[in-house]
Amino acid sequence: MSSSTAVPGQSPIAETAPQSLCALEPRVPADRLVAEMVPPPRFDSVRFETYEPDPGRPSQREAVEVLSSFAAGLGGAHASGSGRRKWFGRKPAAPAGPRGVYLDGGYGVGKTHLLASLWHATPADPSLKAFGTFVELTNLVGALGFQQTVRTLGGHRLLCIDEFELDDPGDTVLVSSLLSRLVEAGVALAATSNTLPGKLGEGRFAAADFLREIQGLSAHFRPLRIDGEDYRHRGLPEAPPPYSPDQVTRAAYATPGASLDDFPALLGHLARVHPSRYGALSEGITAVCLTDVEPVPDQSTALRLVVLADRLYDREVPVLASGLPFDRLFSEEMLDGGYRKKYFRAISRLTALARDAKGLVGQ
Repeated sequence: MSSSTAVPGQSPIAETAPQSLCALEPRVPADRLVAEMVPPPRFDSVRFETYEPDPGRPSQREAVEVLSSFAAGLGGAHASGSGRRKWFGRKPAAPAGPRGVYLDGGYGVGKTHLLASLWHATPADPSLKAFGTFVELTNLVGALGFQQTVRTLGGHRLLCIDEFELDDPGDTVLVSSLLSRLVEAGVALAATSNTLPGKLGEGRFAAADFLREIQGLSAHFRPLRIDGEDYRHRGLPEAPPPYSPDQVTRAAYATPGASLDDFPALLGHLARVHPSRYGALSEGITAVCLTDVEPVPDQSTALRLVVLADRLYDREVPVLASGLPFDRLFSEEMLDGGYRKKYFRAISRLTALARDAKGLVGQ
């Protein structure tokens, strides 16, 4: 509705009332899941040329050079010898030598930027390239079934998997089996990953863990170590402190396309929406405004929040909040546990989105 809308304790604001994410229950058809396997909006325009290597980190420049050459080598016919695998013909031989790259580095060093740049640089029609997170890939298998997923992706030139998750043995085996079939079909692979519980390392993901978990596929990956700091904090100010509930509410009413939700209520709603729909949940939202941010109560809720943070970050949706600052979302026990990397990534990304939201206050 649009007309003068009263905000508690304030004079009416002549703006459209904000949406509520809690009122949305999107449905995503399986064919849309396939069509949307492209780099997210945040990475639409990234290219190798727009990546800025840290002069003090030569591994970053080396990664750009190696990935550029890898992309160039994927031109021409599909590795199986034709544009599409002939499913009822002779099975093609597995390609010789590494047909995949694994980007090994801590969060915030630009791995997703480089992975998306590889997708953009690969000389093939977008319909022959796929880009998605590990969660999105497992959701695709769940929607299509294993064999149909193999048929759907088997004619692709390249599959990029961001944030390959090693903390769920069942999903790891499922996706490793899928990748084995795709490699047989001649599909080139590129991946980044999260690390295993208890193998957290020093601020970086572990290539040895990744290669061990995918076992028979390890020969198809060349690991690329990328050193560096989290770029989201290089020379940038600290995240702004939380605002008052009134400031957040007024900003939501003054920002066309914004959503406004009570944080505990939103956490409850996320439990009723499959994580594969979180991207659709935020579709068309220009800013997420949250009141009463408080510590996340349990690990299942925390992991759902991580997925939402990823989808909001991918879509560059600013987040304005009252209550606790984002670095106090997760308990010390959570931050010391096996999902530590995910929680720190979520804090990092929500902090970046909180900075992006500063301009919404006082509109």
